[in-house]
Amino acid sequence: MRTKHLQPREAAGTARLYAPGRGRKLKLFIRNWQLYALLVLPISFFLLFKYGPVYGIAAAFKDYNLFKGLAGSEWIGLDTFRDIFENREFYIALRNTLLLNGLDLLVSFPAPIILAIMLHELTSSAVKKAAQTLLYLPHFISWVIIGGIVYQVFATNSGIINVLLGRIGIDPIPFLSDKVYWTVTYLATGVWQGAGWGTIIYLAAITGINKELYEAAKIDGAGRFALIRHVTLPGIKPTMVTLLILNLGQMVQIGFERPYVIGNVMVKDVSEVLSTFTYTVGLQSGQFSFATGIGLFQGIVGLVFILAANFAAKRWTGKGII
Repeated sequence: MRTKHLQPREAAGTARLYAPGRGRKLKLFIRNWQLYALLVLPISFFLLFKYGPVYGIAAAFKDYNLFKGLAGSEWIGLDTFRDIFENREFYIALRNTLLLNGLDLLVSFPAPIILAIMLHELTSSAVKKAAQTLLYLPHFISWVIIGGIVYQVFATNSGIINVLLGRIGIDPIPFLSDKVYWTVTYLATGVWQGAGWGTIIYLAAITGINKELYEAAKIDGAGRFALIRHVTLPGIKPTMVTLLILNLGQMVQIGFERPYVIGNVMVKDVSEVLSTFTYTVGLQSGQFSFATGIGLFQGIVGLVFILAANFAAKRWTGKGII
């Protein structure tokens, strides 16, 4: 069979035809305009609620006055940050934030991985669906409601558990008034509320593992635990690394609702975190510059954490998110 060779002019015309020129890109855009239209809402969301408020960071460098506005407030430079770093309660809140987030990472991070593997190993589809529904349900319950449940169950005098313990002659356990017991209750509540929802990502990652790997391992004589160790865990390793990096980036960021609704005056030494400290000192007292300065500090430290975690993950595992 003879091969037809293109002349120089024909070759140039063919190259122009298939080159990704401006006209071709415009045609592709027009052809797929519905897909690009779907980006309008998420882009608008990020512009309005993520990039738009960045202008308000200037309040950390001004003596912000609510009536003068951001433009009319006096510029004070780094005085706000000097006040923050000279505040003893700030360091207590920072310590508690790092401590609770660190313990939460140790306890809550492996929980969805273990649950996802257990659900994947279930052979009955009906049992698997029922278990998934029960595990996902707490994620949709408000922390205010969860706080009420926690006090109904763990309160020292009127909680269900301590009432039952009292009937069998055991002294009540101070779940919500002792620092150690409160920390354990805080961590257990977080696992109960979020572990089931976190299994969705890991179940999706497990589903994407090549089934032939399991079959080959079974032929080699691998049992159920060997399959988990040598096939399942390596298969979801990239997902685990990505989520670990993101969680490390949140070490100084902590939700407001959970420590606020579960905490109380008796355990304030361990329950006062940066979010509640910002609310009580910065917002309730009208110190908006102080609150903005703490938020900026959290953002910068969080960025450092996530970059450091990504660098370490790339160095040790060869995988990262950046």
